[in-house]
Amino acid sequence: MANFAIDAKKENTYDAIVIGSGISGGWAAKELTGKGLRTLVLERGRDVRHVTDYPTTMLNPWEFEHRGQLRKEVRDANPIISKCYAFYEGTEHFFVKDAEHPYVQEKPFDWIRGYQVGGKSLMWARQTQRWSDFDFDGPARDGFVVDWPIRYKDIAPWYSYVEKFAGISGNKDGLPQLPDGEFLPPHEWNCVEKHFQQQMASKYKDRPVIMGRAAHITKPQPIHLEQGRAQCQHRTICERGCPYGGYFSSNASTIPWAARTGKMTLRPDSVVHSIIYDEKLGKATGVRVVDANTKQMQEFYARIIFVNAAALNTNLILLNSTSSRFPNGLGNDNGLLGKYVAFHNYRAGISAQYDGYLDSTTEGKRPNSPYIPRFRNLHKQETDFLRGYAAGFSAGRMSRTNSDGLGASLKENLMNPTLGGWYVGSHMMGETIPKETNYVALDSSLKDPFGIPQLKIAVGYDDNDEKMVKDYLEQMTEMFTAAGFTNIRTRDDKRNPGLDIHEMGGVRMGKDPKTSLLNKWNQMHNVKNVFVTDGACMTSTSTQNPSLTYMALSARAVDYAVKQMKAKAI
Repeated sequence: MANFAIDAKKENTYDAIVIGSGISGGWAAKELTGKGLRTLVLERGRDVRHVTDYPTTMLNPWEFEHRGQLRKEVRDANPIISKCYAFYEGTEHFFVKDAEHPYVQEKPFDWIRGYQVGGKSLMWARQTQRWSDFDFDGPARDGFVVDWPIRYKDIAPWYSYVEKFAGISGNKDGLPQLPDGEFLPPHEWNCVEKHFQQQMASKYKDRPVIMGRAAHITKPQPIHLEQGRAQCQHRTICERGCPYGGYFSSNASTIPWAARTGKMTLRPDSVVHSIIYDEKLGKATGVRVVDANTKQMQEFYARIIFVNAAALNTNLILLNSTSSRFPNGLGNDNGLLGKYVAFHNYRAGISAQYDGYLDSTTEGKRPNSPYIPRFRNLHKQETDFLRGYAAGFSAGRMSRTNSDGLGASLKENLMNPTLGGWYVGSHMMGETIPKETNYVALDSSLKDPFGIPQLKIAVGYDDNDEKMVKDYLEQMTEMFTAAGFTNIRTRDDKRNPGLDIHEMGGVRMGKDPKTSLLNKWNQMHNVKNVFVTDGACMTSTSTQNPSLTYMALSARAVDYAVKQMKAKAI
């Protein structure tokens, strides 16, 4: 008689399992399958296929029932997700509603999530800057947080590797704090942005203004055409999903590429409960999954496991992966799992007007804008706060519409708006310092709809963040004044952490197993066949957008893991 239990286990056994299909999980799947491993990709959300599952991507504004606005009942039912700039009638199907995955806010925190194949890679802001040694050296220089186990030279080749495949537009600016990459042609400046850049160059030696580096194909290369992707059309409705594949997403790029190999099994609607640890073997052997539709538990097995569920959910899964060997979470001998969570501070902004260039305007749209790299505390500690901030910058011409008249005269007025003056604006992106008091943990009694403990989030600002906001507003006011801008207005919107959507840490990399969870290869110190390459792995946050670094770390970790497998070291 056949042993059905053994047969079932065989059917559910793979070479590798990847938890999550977003930016880092997609890269892990691409690399693992490309190296010949039979790989199971588990995604807690529904399936979303490139092109066919972007229902609003070709709709015009007048084709939406509410002209793109959220219905009042949706806003009222979702006070958290409704704060997100990208959540509107055309995208609401890609975001997790407040009631769908509850969590406990020990401190106010707006957790923005996208549960579907592709995750938040469908809706991200697509900004892709490399980190430099100013970022990787930061903790060692100022003594706050543990030292990174890697430096720029360790990851630079992997930045190049992922940039070529993903398609990154930008200019080679020669800045030590922002290394150049493998760039497609940059987006264009408008005249007022160029004016600001020139004024800053003439008045400051250390405050460059550059065109942002973004994951948009401005000139397709053979590798992009091979993926079935085309040039960015500058529609600026990227968060609805791009049918042209003009910007990088897992759906348009890494997931289909992995599927081509015939080595990937994609399983949507699979909510990961925990990782299975075998105490006799001393390693992880698989993953427990709750079917999102039936609520039934199922187990899958593999030699290596990549955890890429997005930073806070990765923490949740590992905390919930308990055993006699690891009663406080997988690999958590030092008690640091879930601690030292950090984020980016987006609270402050500034706006103004400019009275020049009234003979010029802009034409068309642009899915990107200029960028001001960090200039504070780079070469020495010069302020009363640690680390620094970067900033976005953009300019545009205001349009005035006359709604007077009736009938033909009203139509004529509406069809012929007049141009007003130029407006300019900037927002900060500040580095926050990871600290033990910023943590996530499992609630002891509350469960989510799948019977998994709810996540408690205790993440907040500190005095360093307040000082940084103050300095940004002071420095940008000075810079705007120097550029000849008028009617300068500053703001601190006091937004909650989380709305930046750049949460990092909790499963940090480091050199010492006593003070970190992962080694320099993103491998768990205490469970050698488990790797974490999403935001949870980050030791510190820098001022740059983090997604490109997740991609590079993922490709690098897979390369190492497969070599270790072949050497029978894991």
